[in-house]
Amino acid sequence: MSLNDIKSMTVEEIKNDFDRMGQPSFRALQVYKWLHGGVSSFDEMTNLSKSFRALLKERYYIATASVEQKFCSKADDTVKYLFSMHDGELVESVLMSYKYGRTVCISTQVGCKMACSFCATGKSGFSRNLSPSEMLSQIQTAQADAGERISNVVMMGMGEPLDNYDSTLRFLDLVSSPDGMNIGMRHISLSTCGIVDKIYDLAMKKYQLTLSVSLHAPNDEIRSRIMPVSRRWGIDELLDACRFYIKTTGRRISFEYAVIKGVNDSTENARELASRLKGMLCHVNLIPANSVKGSGYERTPRVQVENFIRILSDRGVTATVRRTLGSDINASCGQLRRRYREEVAGVENIQQK
Repeated sequence: MSLNDIKSMTVEEIKNDFDRMGQPSFRALQVYKWLHGGVSSFDEMTNLSKSFRALLKERYYIATASVEQKFCSKADDTVKYLFSMHDGELVESVLMSYKYGRTVCISTQVGCKMACSFCATGKSGFSRNLSPSEMLSQIQTAQADAGERISNVVMMGMGEPLDNYDSTLRFLDLVSSPDGMNIGMRHISLSTCGIVDKIYDLAMKKYQLTLSVSLHAPNDEIRSRIMPVSRRWGIDELLDACRFYIKTTGRRISFEYAVIKGVNDSTENARELASRLKGMLCHVNLIPANSVKGSGYERTPRVQVENFIRILSDRGVTATVRRTLGSDINASCGQLRRRYREEVAGVENIQQK
């Protein structure tokens, strides 16, 4: 009999299972609180009888994320983790410190299908989706390692959350549960490269999270070159979906824009972007492009980024430059996993010789 992923279950689902096992309903909440408190085994659930814990082991497993590698920035308090899942797959998470508390950036997939040309994750291909419990486990392991509560979650690591839609929604419901980690929706940001149909679906959920849309270009010609998703949904379709999201939820959208030298950083690009976004309840988050092996992209000079912001602001579009954290440890997701796999492959080749 295959074991069930109990940490991906709601309290009600656990209760229904326990009812069929002849267990009192209050046990469900006890177990749920243990799971979301970060236990890695049923033996840690000390207010349950040994016989019941043995029964749980026969039916369920507890997903965990173990630290494979960890890098601490010397420039700030940023910590980058390479986590190993139960099947040996590797994902990355980044723990950051801000004045308002600790924020963790988590992965939603092992790899990514979207193949954005400036992204290290996209260059490594796609393996599988992460379960809701595996998303939770990244937060729990980082929190235990830091020794203090994580108050904010950013779903901007490896993978496209809306391509793993059902698990993403289940994760959001679990992580915000008052009986669980109790991280409110207003403390959660979800980043998408623009899966238009799922943006409409997400809008109807009316979650009070922050939706971040990776735009990265002012027109389809540039965007389709660097983001293949734009060949499926053009910018006009994407922005229509964003306007629907804003109207339905009342929430401001954040547009992510990686500024790449000679690609999307000209004065004309800034003017065109401002024209497209004018009047929207939005904010543009300019991101100095990371140097990703094999991409050939370079970072736009700071003075040119400031000019880009000035053009947007003069036309009524709010924009800021994202604060760079953990630059000395390659804190942008995808680079650590890729390097680790290359190192392991190198060692294996040497051993075979």
